[in-house]
Amino acid sequence: MKSFRLMGILALAAGIAIFTSIPAWANKSETKIEAPAIADKGSEITIKVTVTHSANSVFHYTEWLWVQVNGKEVARWDFGSKKPEDSTFTREIKLKVDGDLEIKAKASCNMHGSANEATAKVTAK
Repeated sequence: MKSFRLMGILALAAGIAIFTSIPAWANKSETKIEAPAIADKGSEITIKVTVTHSANSVFHYTEWLWVQVNGKEVARWDFGSKKPEDSTFTREIKLKVDGDLEIKAKASCNMHGSANEATAKVTAK
């Protein structure tokens, strides 16, 4: 009887150790922006945002992603129970170039937060 209790305690301790070590191989959500450096004024450009997040699971995933242009949010994805399709995924938006653009993108892991706020600049000519 005592040996079963000891084995149970050891199994619980091992489970706790494994569960608390998960952040060692998990990470924060990270963004990267692909956009042209120069674009004609009045043209339409495509902005591609890539999000990378290791160790996606039912309990640990990229929770949201937003894109801002010149300080104004122009796109947002809230994933919630509809997790992103993969640990690395992309979203694209199209923008009309009315002048110089400063683009920012940020994503966040539901457990660990964000690794960065990616930025890119597009100069209108």
